[in-house]
Amino acid sequence: MVVARIAEIQSALNPPTAPSAPTRATAAGGANSSFAGMLTNAIGPGAVGAASPTAPIAGASGTAARIVAAAAGEVGQAEQPPGSNDSPRIAMYRSATAGGPGPGPWCAYFVSWACKQAGVPLMDHGQGSGSVDAIYAWANQTGRGHSVSSGYVPKPGDLIVFNQHIGIVENVLPGGQIQTIEGNSSDRVSRRTHSRGDAIGFVSTG
Repeated sequence: MVVARIAEIQSALNPPTAPSAPTRATAAGGANSSFAGMLTNAIGPGAVGAASPTAPIAGASGTAARIVAAAAGEVGQAEQPPGSNDSPRIAMYRSATAGGPGPGPWCAYFVSWACKQAGVPLMDHGQGSGSVDAIYAWANQTGRGHSVSSGYVPKPGDLIVFNQHIGIVENVLPGGQIQTIEGNSSDRVSRRTHSRGDAIGFVSTG
């Protein structure tokens, strides 16, 4: 009886510790999270329209899958401060381009970096470029460029070219809309969804 009473008093003085909340890694499946889980965590602000895929994409393998994976891992990276065209991470994208360029519009630097990460650097000598026009001109000269009017159907890992802007095709929806990952979009790496008519052309990377 006395022993039982002592146990009750000890229990009252030392209540059991509440379990701690799971960490983000645990909630996402721990260290062995699937690629889909990692992409889900990578989704940042700026998504427009239908959600971008968070599972392996049909038609994306080899080089294409590596380009998409490199870009997807950067979604949400932002300029510091906003509007500066710069941050330590953006400086890293520029470093993939020859010549040590300084801060400036960086969408082309971003795609140059992603392609270099995937083992398919852009331009004749793999030097990349900060110029959308230069990348598209090179693509057209080497048979990699495709105008929108050509009827070419872009694939994941291709580049999508706009007027003075460029991004990476992440997926093409059944209705023809194109999901992209773009640097220097709302001052960050963003996911976007476009109609085909928004683009002027595409660049094959495979």
